[in-house]
Amino acid sequence: MKAISVLTSGGDSPGMNAAIRAVVRKAIYHNINVYGIYQGYAGLISGNIKKLELGSVGDIIHRGGTMLYTARCEEFKTLEGQKKGIEQLKERGIEGLVVIGGDGSYKGAQKLTEHGFPCIGLPGTIDNDIAGTDYTIGFNTALHTVLDSIDKIRDTATSHERTFIIEVMGRHAGDIALWAGLAGGAETIIIPEIDTTIDDVANRIRQGQERGKKHTIIIVAEGVCSGMEFAKQLKEKTNLDTRVSVLGHIQRGGSPTAFDRVLASRLAGRAVELLIEGKAGRAVGMEKSEIVDYSFDEVFSMPHKIDESMYRLSKELSI
Repeated sequence: MKAISVLTSGGDSPGMNAAIRAVVRKAIYHNINVYGIYQGYAGLISGNIKKLELGSVGDIIHRGGTMLYTARCEEFKTLEGQKKGIEQLKERGIEGLVVIGGDGSYKGAQKLTEHGFPCIGLPGTIDNDIAGTDYTIGFNTALHTVLDSIDKIRDTATSHERTFIIEVMGRHAGDIALWAGLAGGAETIIIPEIDTTIDDVANRIRQGQERGKKHTIIIVAEGVCSGMEFAKQLKEKTNLDTRVSVLGHIQRGGSPTAFDRVLASRLAGRAVELLIEGKAGRAVGMEKSEIVDYSFDEVFSMPHKIDESMYRLSKELSI
């Protein structure tokens, strides 16, 4: 293999730059040329592809976001769009592609592999909702960002003796809410994987008030409902005056943690090795601190699960 490429797709996540850096430098170490594809699959179709050198990825390991940028691309979902992308790669003598992104990005990489072009996937998303890995690139950093916000909001909640509802990201997975809620001492955590009624929440608040508790922190994953909608429902049930904080895109930014930098580097290094070994259609992950890889079909067939024991523990500790 003489030339490979790398792109980032979907939502950005801290650690993507560390992964890009590792792909480029690992490949060059093995005398393989590397091309960066800018603006994701849209850039692949349009030919926004440039050769990367060692210096191209200097001083990016600590930066959030992605130096290759990212974009959505409806055209790439079509067979014609996928073939256009492959032609752009073949014209430059590129023989393999590393795709960094989430579920949708993996599906694009799987399609290219089915058309005969070797692709390897790396899990880049703050939601931690990709199967085949214990952690996705960016989750740890997002968790620290959310926890910092919870700590600051708790100061105000304590001072004003109020209930605060904090909405965090997580459309289909409650990992951010669960981990941040447990680490931040939230009284209630609302996630898509566990059914929680307004009555349950109201009862927990009343029990706390009866023993003299004067403030409450409630973490809501956006996949359940918005923070404002939850506050409205809680108001109707309890007549409780709440304050809502929607953390939004602040969760995606910031310098990646040491954990995310190391994770991204290890996964990216293995991705290049797989292409050198002639393997394709694989998704790289980390399980129990070991680097593993699965076929895209295996990843799509494995359901994402939360650790329900963590959820039970959070309820036990927040009585």
